[in-house]
Amino acid sequence: MLIKVCGLTRQQDLDMASSLGAGMCGFIFHAPSPRNVTPAHVASLESGTMLRVGVFVNQNADEICRIMAEARLDMAQLHGRQDVDCARTVGVQRVIRVIWPGRYCHRALLYNELQKHAGACACYLLDAGLTGGGSGTRLDWQDLSHLPAPHPWLLAGGLSADTVGQALRLCSPDGIDLNSGVEDAPGLKNAQKLAAALGVASKQKGNGYLS
Repeated sequence: MLIKVCGLTRQQDLDMASSLGAGMCGFIFHAPSPRNVTPAHVASLESGTMLRVGVFVNQNADEICRIMAEARLDMAQLHGRQDVDCARTVGVQRVIRVIWPGRYCHRALLYNELQKHAGACACYLLDAGLTGGGSGTRLDWQDLSHLPAPHPWLLAGGLSADTVGQALRLCSPDGIDLNSGVEDAPGLKNAQKLAAALGVASKQKGNGYLS
C-alpha cells in the first residue's frame, strides 16, 4: 500500500511522515492554496527515502520542470489542464495524473478519461470534488470498486483514521493520499491523526506496486 502525505510545509511533518512509513511526500505549488510553498523552501526540506512530489495547477511544462529541478522533486502531480504533451515533456514516469470521478455521470466516461491519459502518466490520483484538492470531501468509494484503471491509482478526499479503513475495503486502491484529514490547520499536520491513519492503512494488504 503506497501512502502519500500531501500539503506538507514543515520539516517536523516530513520527519513524522517518514518515520511512520509514508512512501511519498507532497508539496503544493499553487499560490491560492493555504498550503502553498516556494521551490526554495521545499529544496531546504529533507525527506529521507520518500519520493518528493510537486502538485501543479496552472504551470506549463517548462515551469514545472524548472520547479522540479529547484525543489529536488521526483514526480509531478498534474491538477490542472496540462495536456498529454505537457506530461510527456515532464516525463511520463514522473507524472501523477489527477482525475475527478465526480465529473463523470457514468463509469464508462471515467474509464475513457483514464484511458486518455494512460500513455502520459505513471499512475493516477482520484480526488473528490470537481476541481482542486484538500477539500476534505469524499468520493463514492463503492462506485470505484474493481475500477479497471490502466495504471495503479491513489485515492484522495476525506481520508482520516475514521474513514480510511472503510475506503480501502470498498474500493481497494493501490495507495492513498492524506492531507486535510490529518491536519490541525492547512499545512500543519497532527502527529496523532497521521499516525492513526497510517496505522489503519498499514493493516490493509497492498498489491505490491510501489509498496
